[in-house]
Amino acid sequence: MSTTNMKIGEISKPRFEFRTFGQNFEEAAKLMARLSVPIPKKVWERNSDEIYILSKTNDINNTKIRDGKMDIKTFVQTVDGLEQWNPLMKGEFPIAKEVLENDVFPAFKVEMPALTQDTYTIEEFLAMIEGHKDLQGVKVHKHRFGYMVNDTLCEVAEVLINGAKVCTINSESTELEDIKKTLNDIQLTGTENINYLQAIKRVIGWINKPLAN
Repeated sequence: MSTTNMKIGEISKPRFEFRTFGQNFEEAAKLMARLSVPIPKKVWERNSDEIYILSKTNDINNTKIRDGKMDIKTFVQTVDGLEQWNPLMKGEFPIAKEVLENDVFPAFKVEMPALTQDTYTIEEFLAMIEGHKDLQGVKVHKHRFGYMVNDTLCEVAEVLINGAKVCTINSESTELEDIKKTLNDIQLTGTENINYLQAIKRVIGWINKPLAN
């Protein structure tokens, strides 16, 4: 186990993550809850409504909007089947034309639309996304339950992807061995690692592949 304790809600060095999606992880979720150490009450149970921006030409930059703010993470590497992601940018609406030109649309890896305004509201931005042939905004509701097992940040969540209900379970840490031990303890070793981009694309039909179960 790592010598540096993870702290919920604090930013540490880039984390590795295991996450998977399917219809039922009831047994793994029970084990996760029983193995968890006490955690802050604020992360026991959370709800959020988010919009993920999906690009047909990009699988390495994860873009979502929550509480009127844009958050983009970029894929760094995969080590032993676990993915590492880094923050790429954070922005608020109204968002400047220069940010869309220099950061947002390059992250989608698509043709740049005509940007004729100095700033864009969230509604104007989403209208541009809706009108782009290679982009799609997808509504995602998350009902999350937080845990900490083997010094890894964990959660089980019920997720609605454009209304389609799936389940997700994850473990993340700066330490690979801590995640591997957690997967073994909750009996998920060997389960496919599926990030949010991949899961959403499978649900909306952009990727012809099932979820983990």
